[in-house]
Amino acid sequence: MERFCEPWTVVLAAGEGSRLRSLTTDSEGKSIPKQFCSLNGGPSLLQLALRRASRISPWSQITTIVAEQHEAWWHGELGSVRFGNVVVQPANRGTAIGVLLPVLRILARDPAAHVVLLPSDHFFTDEPVLERALRGALREVERRPGRLVLLGIVPDEPDTEFGWILPANNDKLGIRRVERFVEKPPADVAVELMAKGGVWNSFVLAAAGQTIVSLFEEKLPGVITRLQEALARDSDLCSTTETLSRTYEELGSYDFCRDVLEGLEDRLSVLPVPHCGWSDLGTPDRVARCVDRIADTPRPFAGVEARLDLALASLAMQASPTA
Repeated sequence: MERFCEPWTVVLAAGEGSRLRSLTTDSEGKSIPKQFCSLNGGPSLLQLALRRASRISPWSQITTIVAEQHEAWWHGELGSVRFGNVVVQPANRGTAIGVLLPVLRILARDPAAHVVLLPSDHFFTDEPVLERALRGALREVERRPGRLVLLGIVPDEPDTEFGWILPANNDKLGIRRVERFVEKPPADVAVELMAKGGVWNSFVLAAAGQTIVSLFEEKLPGVITRLQEALARDSDLCSTTETLSRTYEELGSYDFCRDVLEGLEDRLSVLPVPHCGWSDLGTPDRVARCVDRIADTPRPFAGVEARLDLALASLAMQASPTA
């Protein structure tokens, strides 16, 4: 097996999954975030993401960021993750803060860390394709540690609900510079982007941890200063503390792509990933398509007929006020 400097992997599992509430509400009317649910009775999406991470990083270097208010669901899911590697954030402040907090925790332990980011609520039918792409991205990070490498999924249709990345020219490794981001384009623009070699933004990436921090220092200097100061006063490297909670109350909400990456395209690269059955499971219709692929049946699925099984429904009931 190919050997390289072992990276850290951050599994992002603090989202609310609000767009799928129609599919992820239990019998008591409680909405369960989609990462704690499963497709047709299989492992939860979070468990699949942790397995995905373990193909890239040793378990000792897999970190998961979760939300304090979701403890009833993630507590039983994270037995394979070291206690010190579970990062709990006290509130949702957008994807930028959700990325920054675990990266700062990692750098406190390993200042030279290379980091992979993996969302916990995505699905892939061809995991080896993703693994090969991640290893290619990590090789590029080792070769050029100042760059952040995004994985872009080669599209099979001009989808208007995904974020797009328009790459610039190829280099010899097939990794391209990022020309620009386009978020949820209208149909005619999506067709044009696809014709020009545009790819879907998967939010999967690799970079040196210090590179990620430097991007925040350039775009959100006040935010990173506040968070660094809060962490410097904490003795506990994983749990939510009063200091961190107060800091979160003072922070705004920021999107990682829009508020951090956009405008810094000259420091970003994108690696196009061949078709691998990727979906962000962001809508009932996409869930339906994934269920169809898993079942390997040709029949069409109406979005409302597909569902995410509530893998941890019993925990949800225990956490409910009536339990």
